[in-house]
Amino acid sequence: MNAAPAPLDIGIPFDHRQSAHCESGVIASLLRHQNVAISEPMAFGIAAGLGFAYLPFVKFGGLPLFAYRMPPGSIIRGLTRRLGIEMHFETFRQPAAGMQALDQYLSRGRAVGIQTSAFWLSYFPPDMRFHFNAHNLVVYGKRGDHYLISDPVIDIRVECDADSLRKARFTRGVLAPRGLLYYPRYIPSKLDLPRAIRKAILYTTGMMLYVPVPILGVRGIRLVSRKIRNLNPREEHRNKLLLGHMVRMQEEIGTGGAGFRFLYASFLQEAAGVLGKPGLAVIADELTAVGDAWRRFALHAAKMCKGRMPMDYGLLADELLHCAQRERGIYKQLRAEIK
Repeated sequence: MNAAPAPLDIGIPFDHRQSAHCESGVIASLLRHQNVAISEPMAFGIAAGLGFAYLPFVKFGGLPLFAYRMPPGSIIRGLTRRLGIEMHFETFRQPAAGMQALDQYLSRGRAVGIQTSAFWLSYFPPDMRFHFNAHNLVVYGKRGDHYLISDPVIDIRVECDADSLRKARFTRGVLAPRGLLYYPRYIPSKLDLPRAIRKAILYTTGMMLYVPVPILGVRGIRLVSRKIRNLNPREEHRNKLLLGHMVRMQEEIGTGGAGFRFLYASFLQEAAGVLGKPGLAVIADELTAVGDAWRRFALHAAKMCKGRMPMDYGLLADELLHCAQRERGIYKQLRAEIK
């Protein structure tokens, strides 16, 4: 039986801000807490978080995985590596040890980021909970049996009881958190943002344009377009499940496909000022328009699944192909702009 965490009454001053995405929001918050002025879009961009992957061999609810960003954990590691920041990461075999370590960090006045399952967090309404084991948040204090939490996807500070947080940190399954907690251990006195921005843009555009794997990047978007075009009309029920799943992955899980394009566009707007390259702001506007195109695809797919539009696989395939072609042009422009 797990031992109960020691009672604490501590609240570390922490600037809570709602963010577009949990991982980029948490790392930006932890760095701001250490007096590093960095926005969430800048953190996401330097982390090279934008991407696309169609993973038919990875099942999510029995359906293939569609990803519009780099894998969980890569945003924190990508950002800190490019800026020369050293992070402390710690996992635990036993829940009791993990909860005890969390309390010890709080008692020393250290706010920490943790990885959790969104399903077990007691402050989420029951109808909003789902089994996703890579939700990140910041714990900045404890009052009695409740932890004080800055969850970047929520507009206010929240609390979570110790038992629920323990379950969220030590749930099993894909991307099991194993009690992961983390914080910046070393931050250089001067961060070379221009160098980090250039390296990150080259990495993101290279991944989207030149990875020789047909399920990733722009090639992956084109592949999904072809698969939708070739769906068998006689299997409409199965097709609706697939399209509905794709819409959920794009618009409801995290920031989603269009949302990540908007976030990266905000990064490019900031990068234009840092690098003195106004052309990046123009490209940001183009990427925002592509995000709108992704949203139209999701809207049409959702209406077709609900019977509010005739099922038209050709239309959906054309819309995805349009997104792929425009993104290809944008990434080529980006590479030319920063060289």
